[in-house]
Amino acid sequence: MPHEPPKAPTRDHDSVPGEGRKGGEHRHPCKKDLFSGRMVEPLDVVSHRDVVSLMEEVFAGSGFNARRLAEAASIWRKMIQKDATVCLTLAGAMTPIGMSGPIVSLIERGMVDFVISTGANLYHDLHRAYDYPVRQGAAEVDDRLLHDVGVVRIYDTFIEEDDTLLATDTCILEASRRMDMARPFSSADFHKVLGEVVAETAPHPEKSLLARAAELDVPIYSSAPGDSSIGMNLVVPWVLQGPVPLNPILDIIESTAIVRNATLNGAVEVGGGHPKNFYMQTQPTLWQILHDDRGGHDFFIQLTTDSPHWGGLSGATPSEAHSWGKIKDPDKDSTVVYSCASITFPLLASYVMAAEAPREPKRLFAQKDEWTRKLIEAAKDNPMVAEDWRTGHKSRRHG
Repeated sequence: MPHEPPKAPTRDHDSVPGEGRKGGEHRHPCKKDLFSGRMVEPLDVVSHRDVVSLMEEVFAGSGFNARRLAEAASIWRKMIQKDATVCLTLAGAMTPIGMSGPIVSLIERGMVDFVISTGANLYHDLHRAYDYPVRQGAAEVDDRLLHDVGVVRIYDTFIEEDDTLLATDTCILEASRRMDMARPFSSADFHKVLGEVVAETAPHPEKSLLARAAELDVPIYSSAPGDSSIGMNLVVPWVLQGPVPLNPILDIIESTAIVRNATLNGAVEVGGGHPKNFYMQTQPTLWQILHDDRGGHDFFIQLTTDSPHWGGLSGATPSEAHSWGKIKDPDKDSTVVYSCASITFPLLASYVMAAEAPREPKRLFAQKDEWTRKLIEAAKDNPMVAEDWRTGHKSRRHG
């Protein structure tokens, strides 16, 4: 039986009732208001060894980012219980260090409905499915020596040039040969075919998130398809056969259509980068561009080491996202865990899979084209969109 979820830990900005961010009535808090949180006791790590009790009793009863991680666990559980459409965004070098494993398990259990990733994570996802070597190495190494012997390094992980990188390229070329180059297609369309190639030709397709996602109709988008070896390999059909109609605007339209169709939307964002913003911008695409305001995303989790005070988008807080209309309520069902995702993501994934029963996959890929058609029809019928295009001046949201 699924465990009861822990009460979401209280964030600092929630601890002063009446000190509203939304301009509500202010009152001076009393000591009872301020000093009402859970009592902090010495943590019992002997009794709480499984991942569920570790998260709910140890991390949730602690502080700092341990408590934020417990809050993220509670939020993800709520996404599953409320049948939200969950998007996983992937930045950083996650698949080279084995994170395809938990992602495949989450996809199989219906706890991730679509993915937005860097192309690099998808490219490196392919290696182990084909038994191409990726080995633990060392961060303290002479990189000139590695270069001379044909080994590339991702911090403390080593990858061979010939037996891994060049060998993987052939899989991408095979997928490109199967694409219909006579019409525009999205990155999700290409990744579906790429996953099917892996399923057909790799000795271990179960190790590939691309292969499993293709089988279960989980769309995978790459918000910058040219920024990886997948995009680099598409140079070959472009040069030899003509332009490759991979259209990033289709990615915007399709991902926005998925969000528009969902009753509730939530994100689990591993790192930041362009995958983070690509998912978050679906809501401004609706209200800012298409005059079809859905109010923002309902749930938000980010695992990051980026800090907000540098001004970078990867460190942008839920509160900042609310100012853009990306999140409905920054004080509810949203949190940022400031820690390395190589630690926090496996813990979080293990917890939610242990605490919640699997869902039936939503199979969004099979429905995305119909939802895209409906979004386009609604935009064409919207007089404000037509007026924007006719006059060249945007309709104002605020008077």
